[in-house]
Formats: sequence, C-alpha cells, structure tokens
Amino acid sequence: MVHNLLTVGLTSFAAIVACMLLLWLLAVAIKDVSIVDIFWGPGFAVIAWVAYWLGDGAPERKLLLTALVTIWALRLGLTLLARKLRHGGEDLRYTAMRKKVTGNFNLFALRMVFALQAVLLWLISLPVQVGQVYATPVALGPLAYIGAALWLIGFAFEAVGDWQMDRFKANPANAGKVMDRGLWRYTRHPNYFGDALLWWGLGLIACENLVGVPALIGPAIITWLLVRVSGKALLERRLRRAKPDYARYIERTPGLVPWWPKGGLD
Repeated sequence: MVHNLLTVGLTSFAAIVACMLLLWLLAVAIKDVSIVDIFWGPGFAVIAWVAYWLGDGAPERKLLLTALVTIWALRLGLTLLARKLRHGGEDLRYTAMRKKVTGNFNLFALRMVFALQAVLLWLISLPVQVGQVYATPVALGPLAYIGAALWLIGFAFEAVGDWQMDRFKANPANAGKVMDRGLWRYTRHPNYFGDALLWWGLGLIACENLVGVPALIGPAIITWLLVRVSGKALLERRLRRAKPDYARYIERTPGLVPWWPKGGLD
C-alpha cells in the first residue's frame, strides 16, 4: 500500500504541476491570470482520475470518491467559465496584483498563483488520493455513507447558493444591494459553507481505514482558506467598503454555518 500511495501521490502531483505550467503559458499569451480560477475545480478531477487509474484500493470506494469529485469539479468549472464568458477580461483581483508587483509579473504569477495553487490542489485532495489506495474494508461502510451525505448537502449549498447569487446579480435593480435572500438569509456564504462541508464528507469516506485520518489535513486546509484567507475574510473586507448595508447584514446573519438570522424571520 505504501508503494501504491507513493505512486499515486507523485504521479498526481506531476500531473497537476504539468497542467498548471501549461495554464500559465496560456495566461501569459492571453494576458489573463484569472483563467486559473476556472481550472480550480477541474484540477481536483485530474488528481481524482489519476488516483482512480493507479490506485489499488477497493473498487467501490475508488468509484465513489472519483465520481463525487468529478461531479463537483464539472459544476464549479462550468459555473466559473460561464461567469468568465459573461463578464470577460481579467478578474479585478489579478489586475490589482499586476499594478502592485514590481519586476516580472509573469514569473511572480508562476510562483505565487499557479505553483501555489498546484500545491494547494494536491494537499486538499489528499483524502481522494489516500482513499483510493487501501483495499480494506472492501465494501462501503457507515463512514462512507455519512461522508456521501455530507458531500450531497455541501454540494447543494454550494450549487444553489451560486445559482441564487448569479440570478441576483443579473437583475440591474439589485446593483449596490446586499444579497440576503434564499440561502443567503441563513449564512453569509452558503457557497463557502457547502465547499467546506463536501470536502469534510470526502475526508470521512477516506477515513474508513485509519490510514485515511492524516489526510483530513486536506479538508482542514480548504476550510482555513475559505474562512481566513482567500474566501470569507477577503470578500467581506471588500464588501464592507463597497456596500454600506453590509455591516447590518453581518450583524444579523451567521458568518458560515447556516442558522436563523438574528431577530428571526420577517
């Protein structure tokens, strides 16, 4: 099993690095670093399928992990691609980065965007890799079913939250307003909550064998990123400045885990 884990891990890392290098070359050619965001989801699918083809684990668990990651990756990738086609141009975050960086921006982007995301992709996907290399238990057990249920709930929150936000932004009458309807009434970030939850679900599936427990570092990393780094914290700092009503929205609405808004429902 150790040899197979090394094979899966090294091959998946090489595959994702190769993909990111090709993506970087394309970004340099078209002068648009934000295409890396579209690949974030599909990148996990690449790793999942490498593990599926090379892993010697139980077939049912391999198929479950790969299928769940692929479904999530396709939805997220297509959603971000659709947004990109609607709005066009480089994301403002990367445009701002271009203005701040002194020296060769392309080399900076290679190190701090593409290479960094390759490492994060590999680390976060550890449950998907480890869960496909051990052969026992052969059949799916309680943890796998609980994990799949958590994945389903998380997927629903992320997909529905994204759909609701896209509909809200598509209405010109909502310009400058705070989205506080649907799932966004019960959590300020249903998409981030869903993303974190589905990865913990995948982590539980990998934990049917104790060898999968250390791989929970993957869900821990994505949760930390979503809450403290590139997700909730960064977005809310910007929204506080851009939308005067956002401070009141923060006061009444849970930050991540859904719950009743303060003051109850209208």
